[in-house]
Amino acid sequence: MGVLFSLEYLLLGEALRFTSASHTVVFLYTAPVFASLLLHFLVPDERMAPLQWAGIGLAFGGIAIAFLLPSETADTNNGPLILWGGLLALLAGAAWGATTVVVRTSCLAHVSAEQTLLYQLVAAFVLLLMGAAALDQLAINPTPLALASLAFQAVIVSFAGFLVWFWLLRHYQASRIGVLSFMTPLFGVGFGAWLLNEPIEPGFLIGAVLVIIGITLVSGHGWLKQQMVSRGKTAKGIIADRY
Repeated sequence: MGVLFSLEYLLLGEALRFTSASHTVVFLYTAPVFASLLLHFLVPDERMAPLQWAGIGLAFGGIAIAFLLPSETADTNNGPLILWGGLLALLAGAAWGATTVVVRTSCLAHVSAEQTLLYQLVAAFVLLLMGAAALDQLAINPTPLALASLAFQAVIVSFAGFLVWFWLLRHYQASRIGVLSFMTPLFGVGFGAWLLNEPIEPGFLIGAVLVIIGITLVSGHGWLKQQMVSRGKTAKGIIADRY
C-alpha cells in the first residue's frame, strides 16, 4: 500500500511538470476504471455488469481520443513531452486503482481506515523523500505563492475538505455522495482554464467527456441501478393510482 501510494504521487508530481493540470486530473481519475477491471478478474463478487463494461470502453476510448487527436493550439515541439506527462498521469491513476485492489483482496480489508492511511503516509514520507533526493528535488523556494499553496492544501483540502466529506458520509448515503466525486475532473478542467489559463483543446474535451461518462458508468453503476429501480416503482405506483 505504501509503495503504491508513493508511486501514485511521484508519478502525479512528475506528470505536472510536462502536461497541464486539466489533463492530469482527468487521467488521474481513471483510477476506478483500473480498479474495477482488476477486481473483475480477482474477486468473484466484483464481476462487472454489461453497463460497466460499456463504461470501460468509453473511458479507454476517451483516453485514446485525448492522446491521439491532434490539437491545433498545442506546441508541436512540446507535443511528445505533453504526451509523456499524460502517460505519467494515467500511470498514477493505475497506481491509485491498484491500491483499491490491494485493500479489497488482502488482510487490509479487515483493518481500520485510519490504520491503512497510516501505512500509506509513513511509507510515503520515507519513499518520497528518497525519491526527491534521487531526482534532485530537495531544494525549497519559500515564495509567498508556494507557502499560500501549501497552506491551502493543508488547511482547506486536507483538513476542512475531509471534515466536510466525513460529515456528508454521516448524513447521506455513501453511494450518492460517491457519485459526486466524479465531478472532480470537471472542476479540474474548469479551474485549469480559469486560474492557469490552460487551453482546452477540442480533442481533449471530447476525450475527457467520454472518460467522465465511462467513470460514472463503472463506479456509479449501483447508484444508477438504484435510481432506475426507484423510478420504476414510482411509475408503477402512479399507474396503479390512475387505474
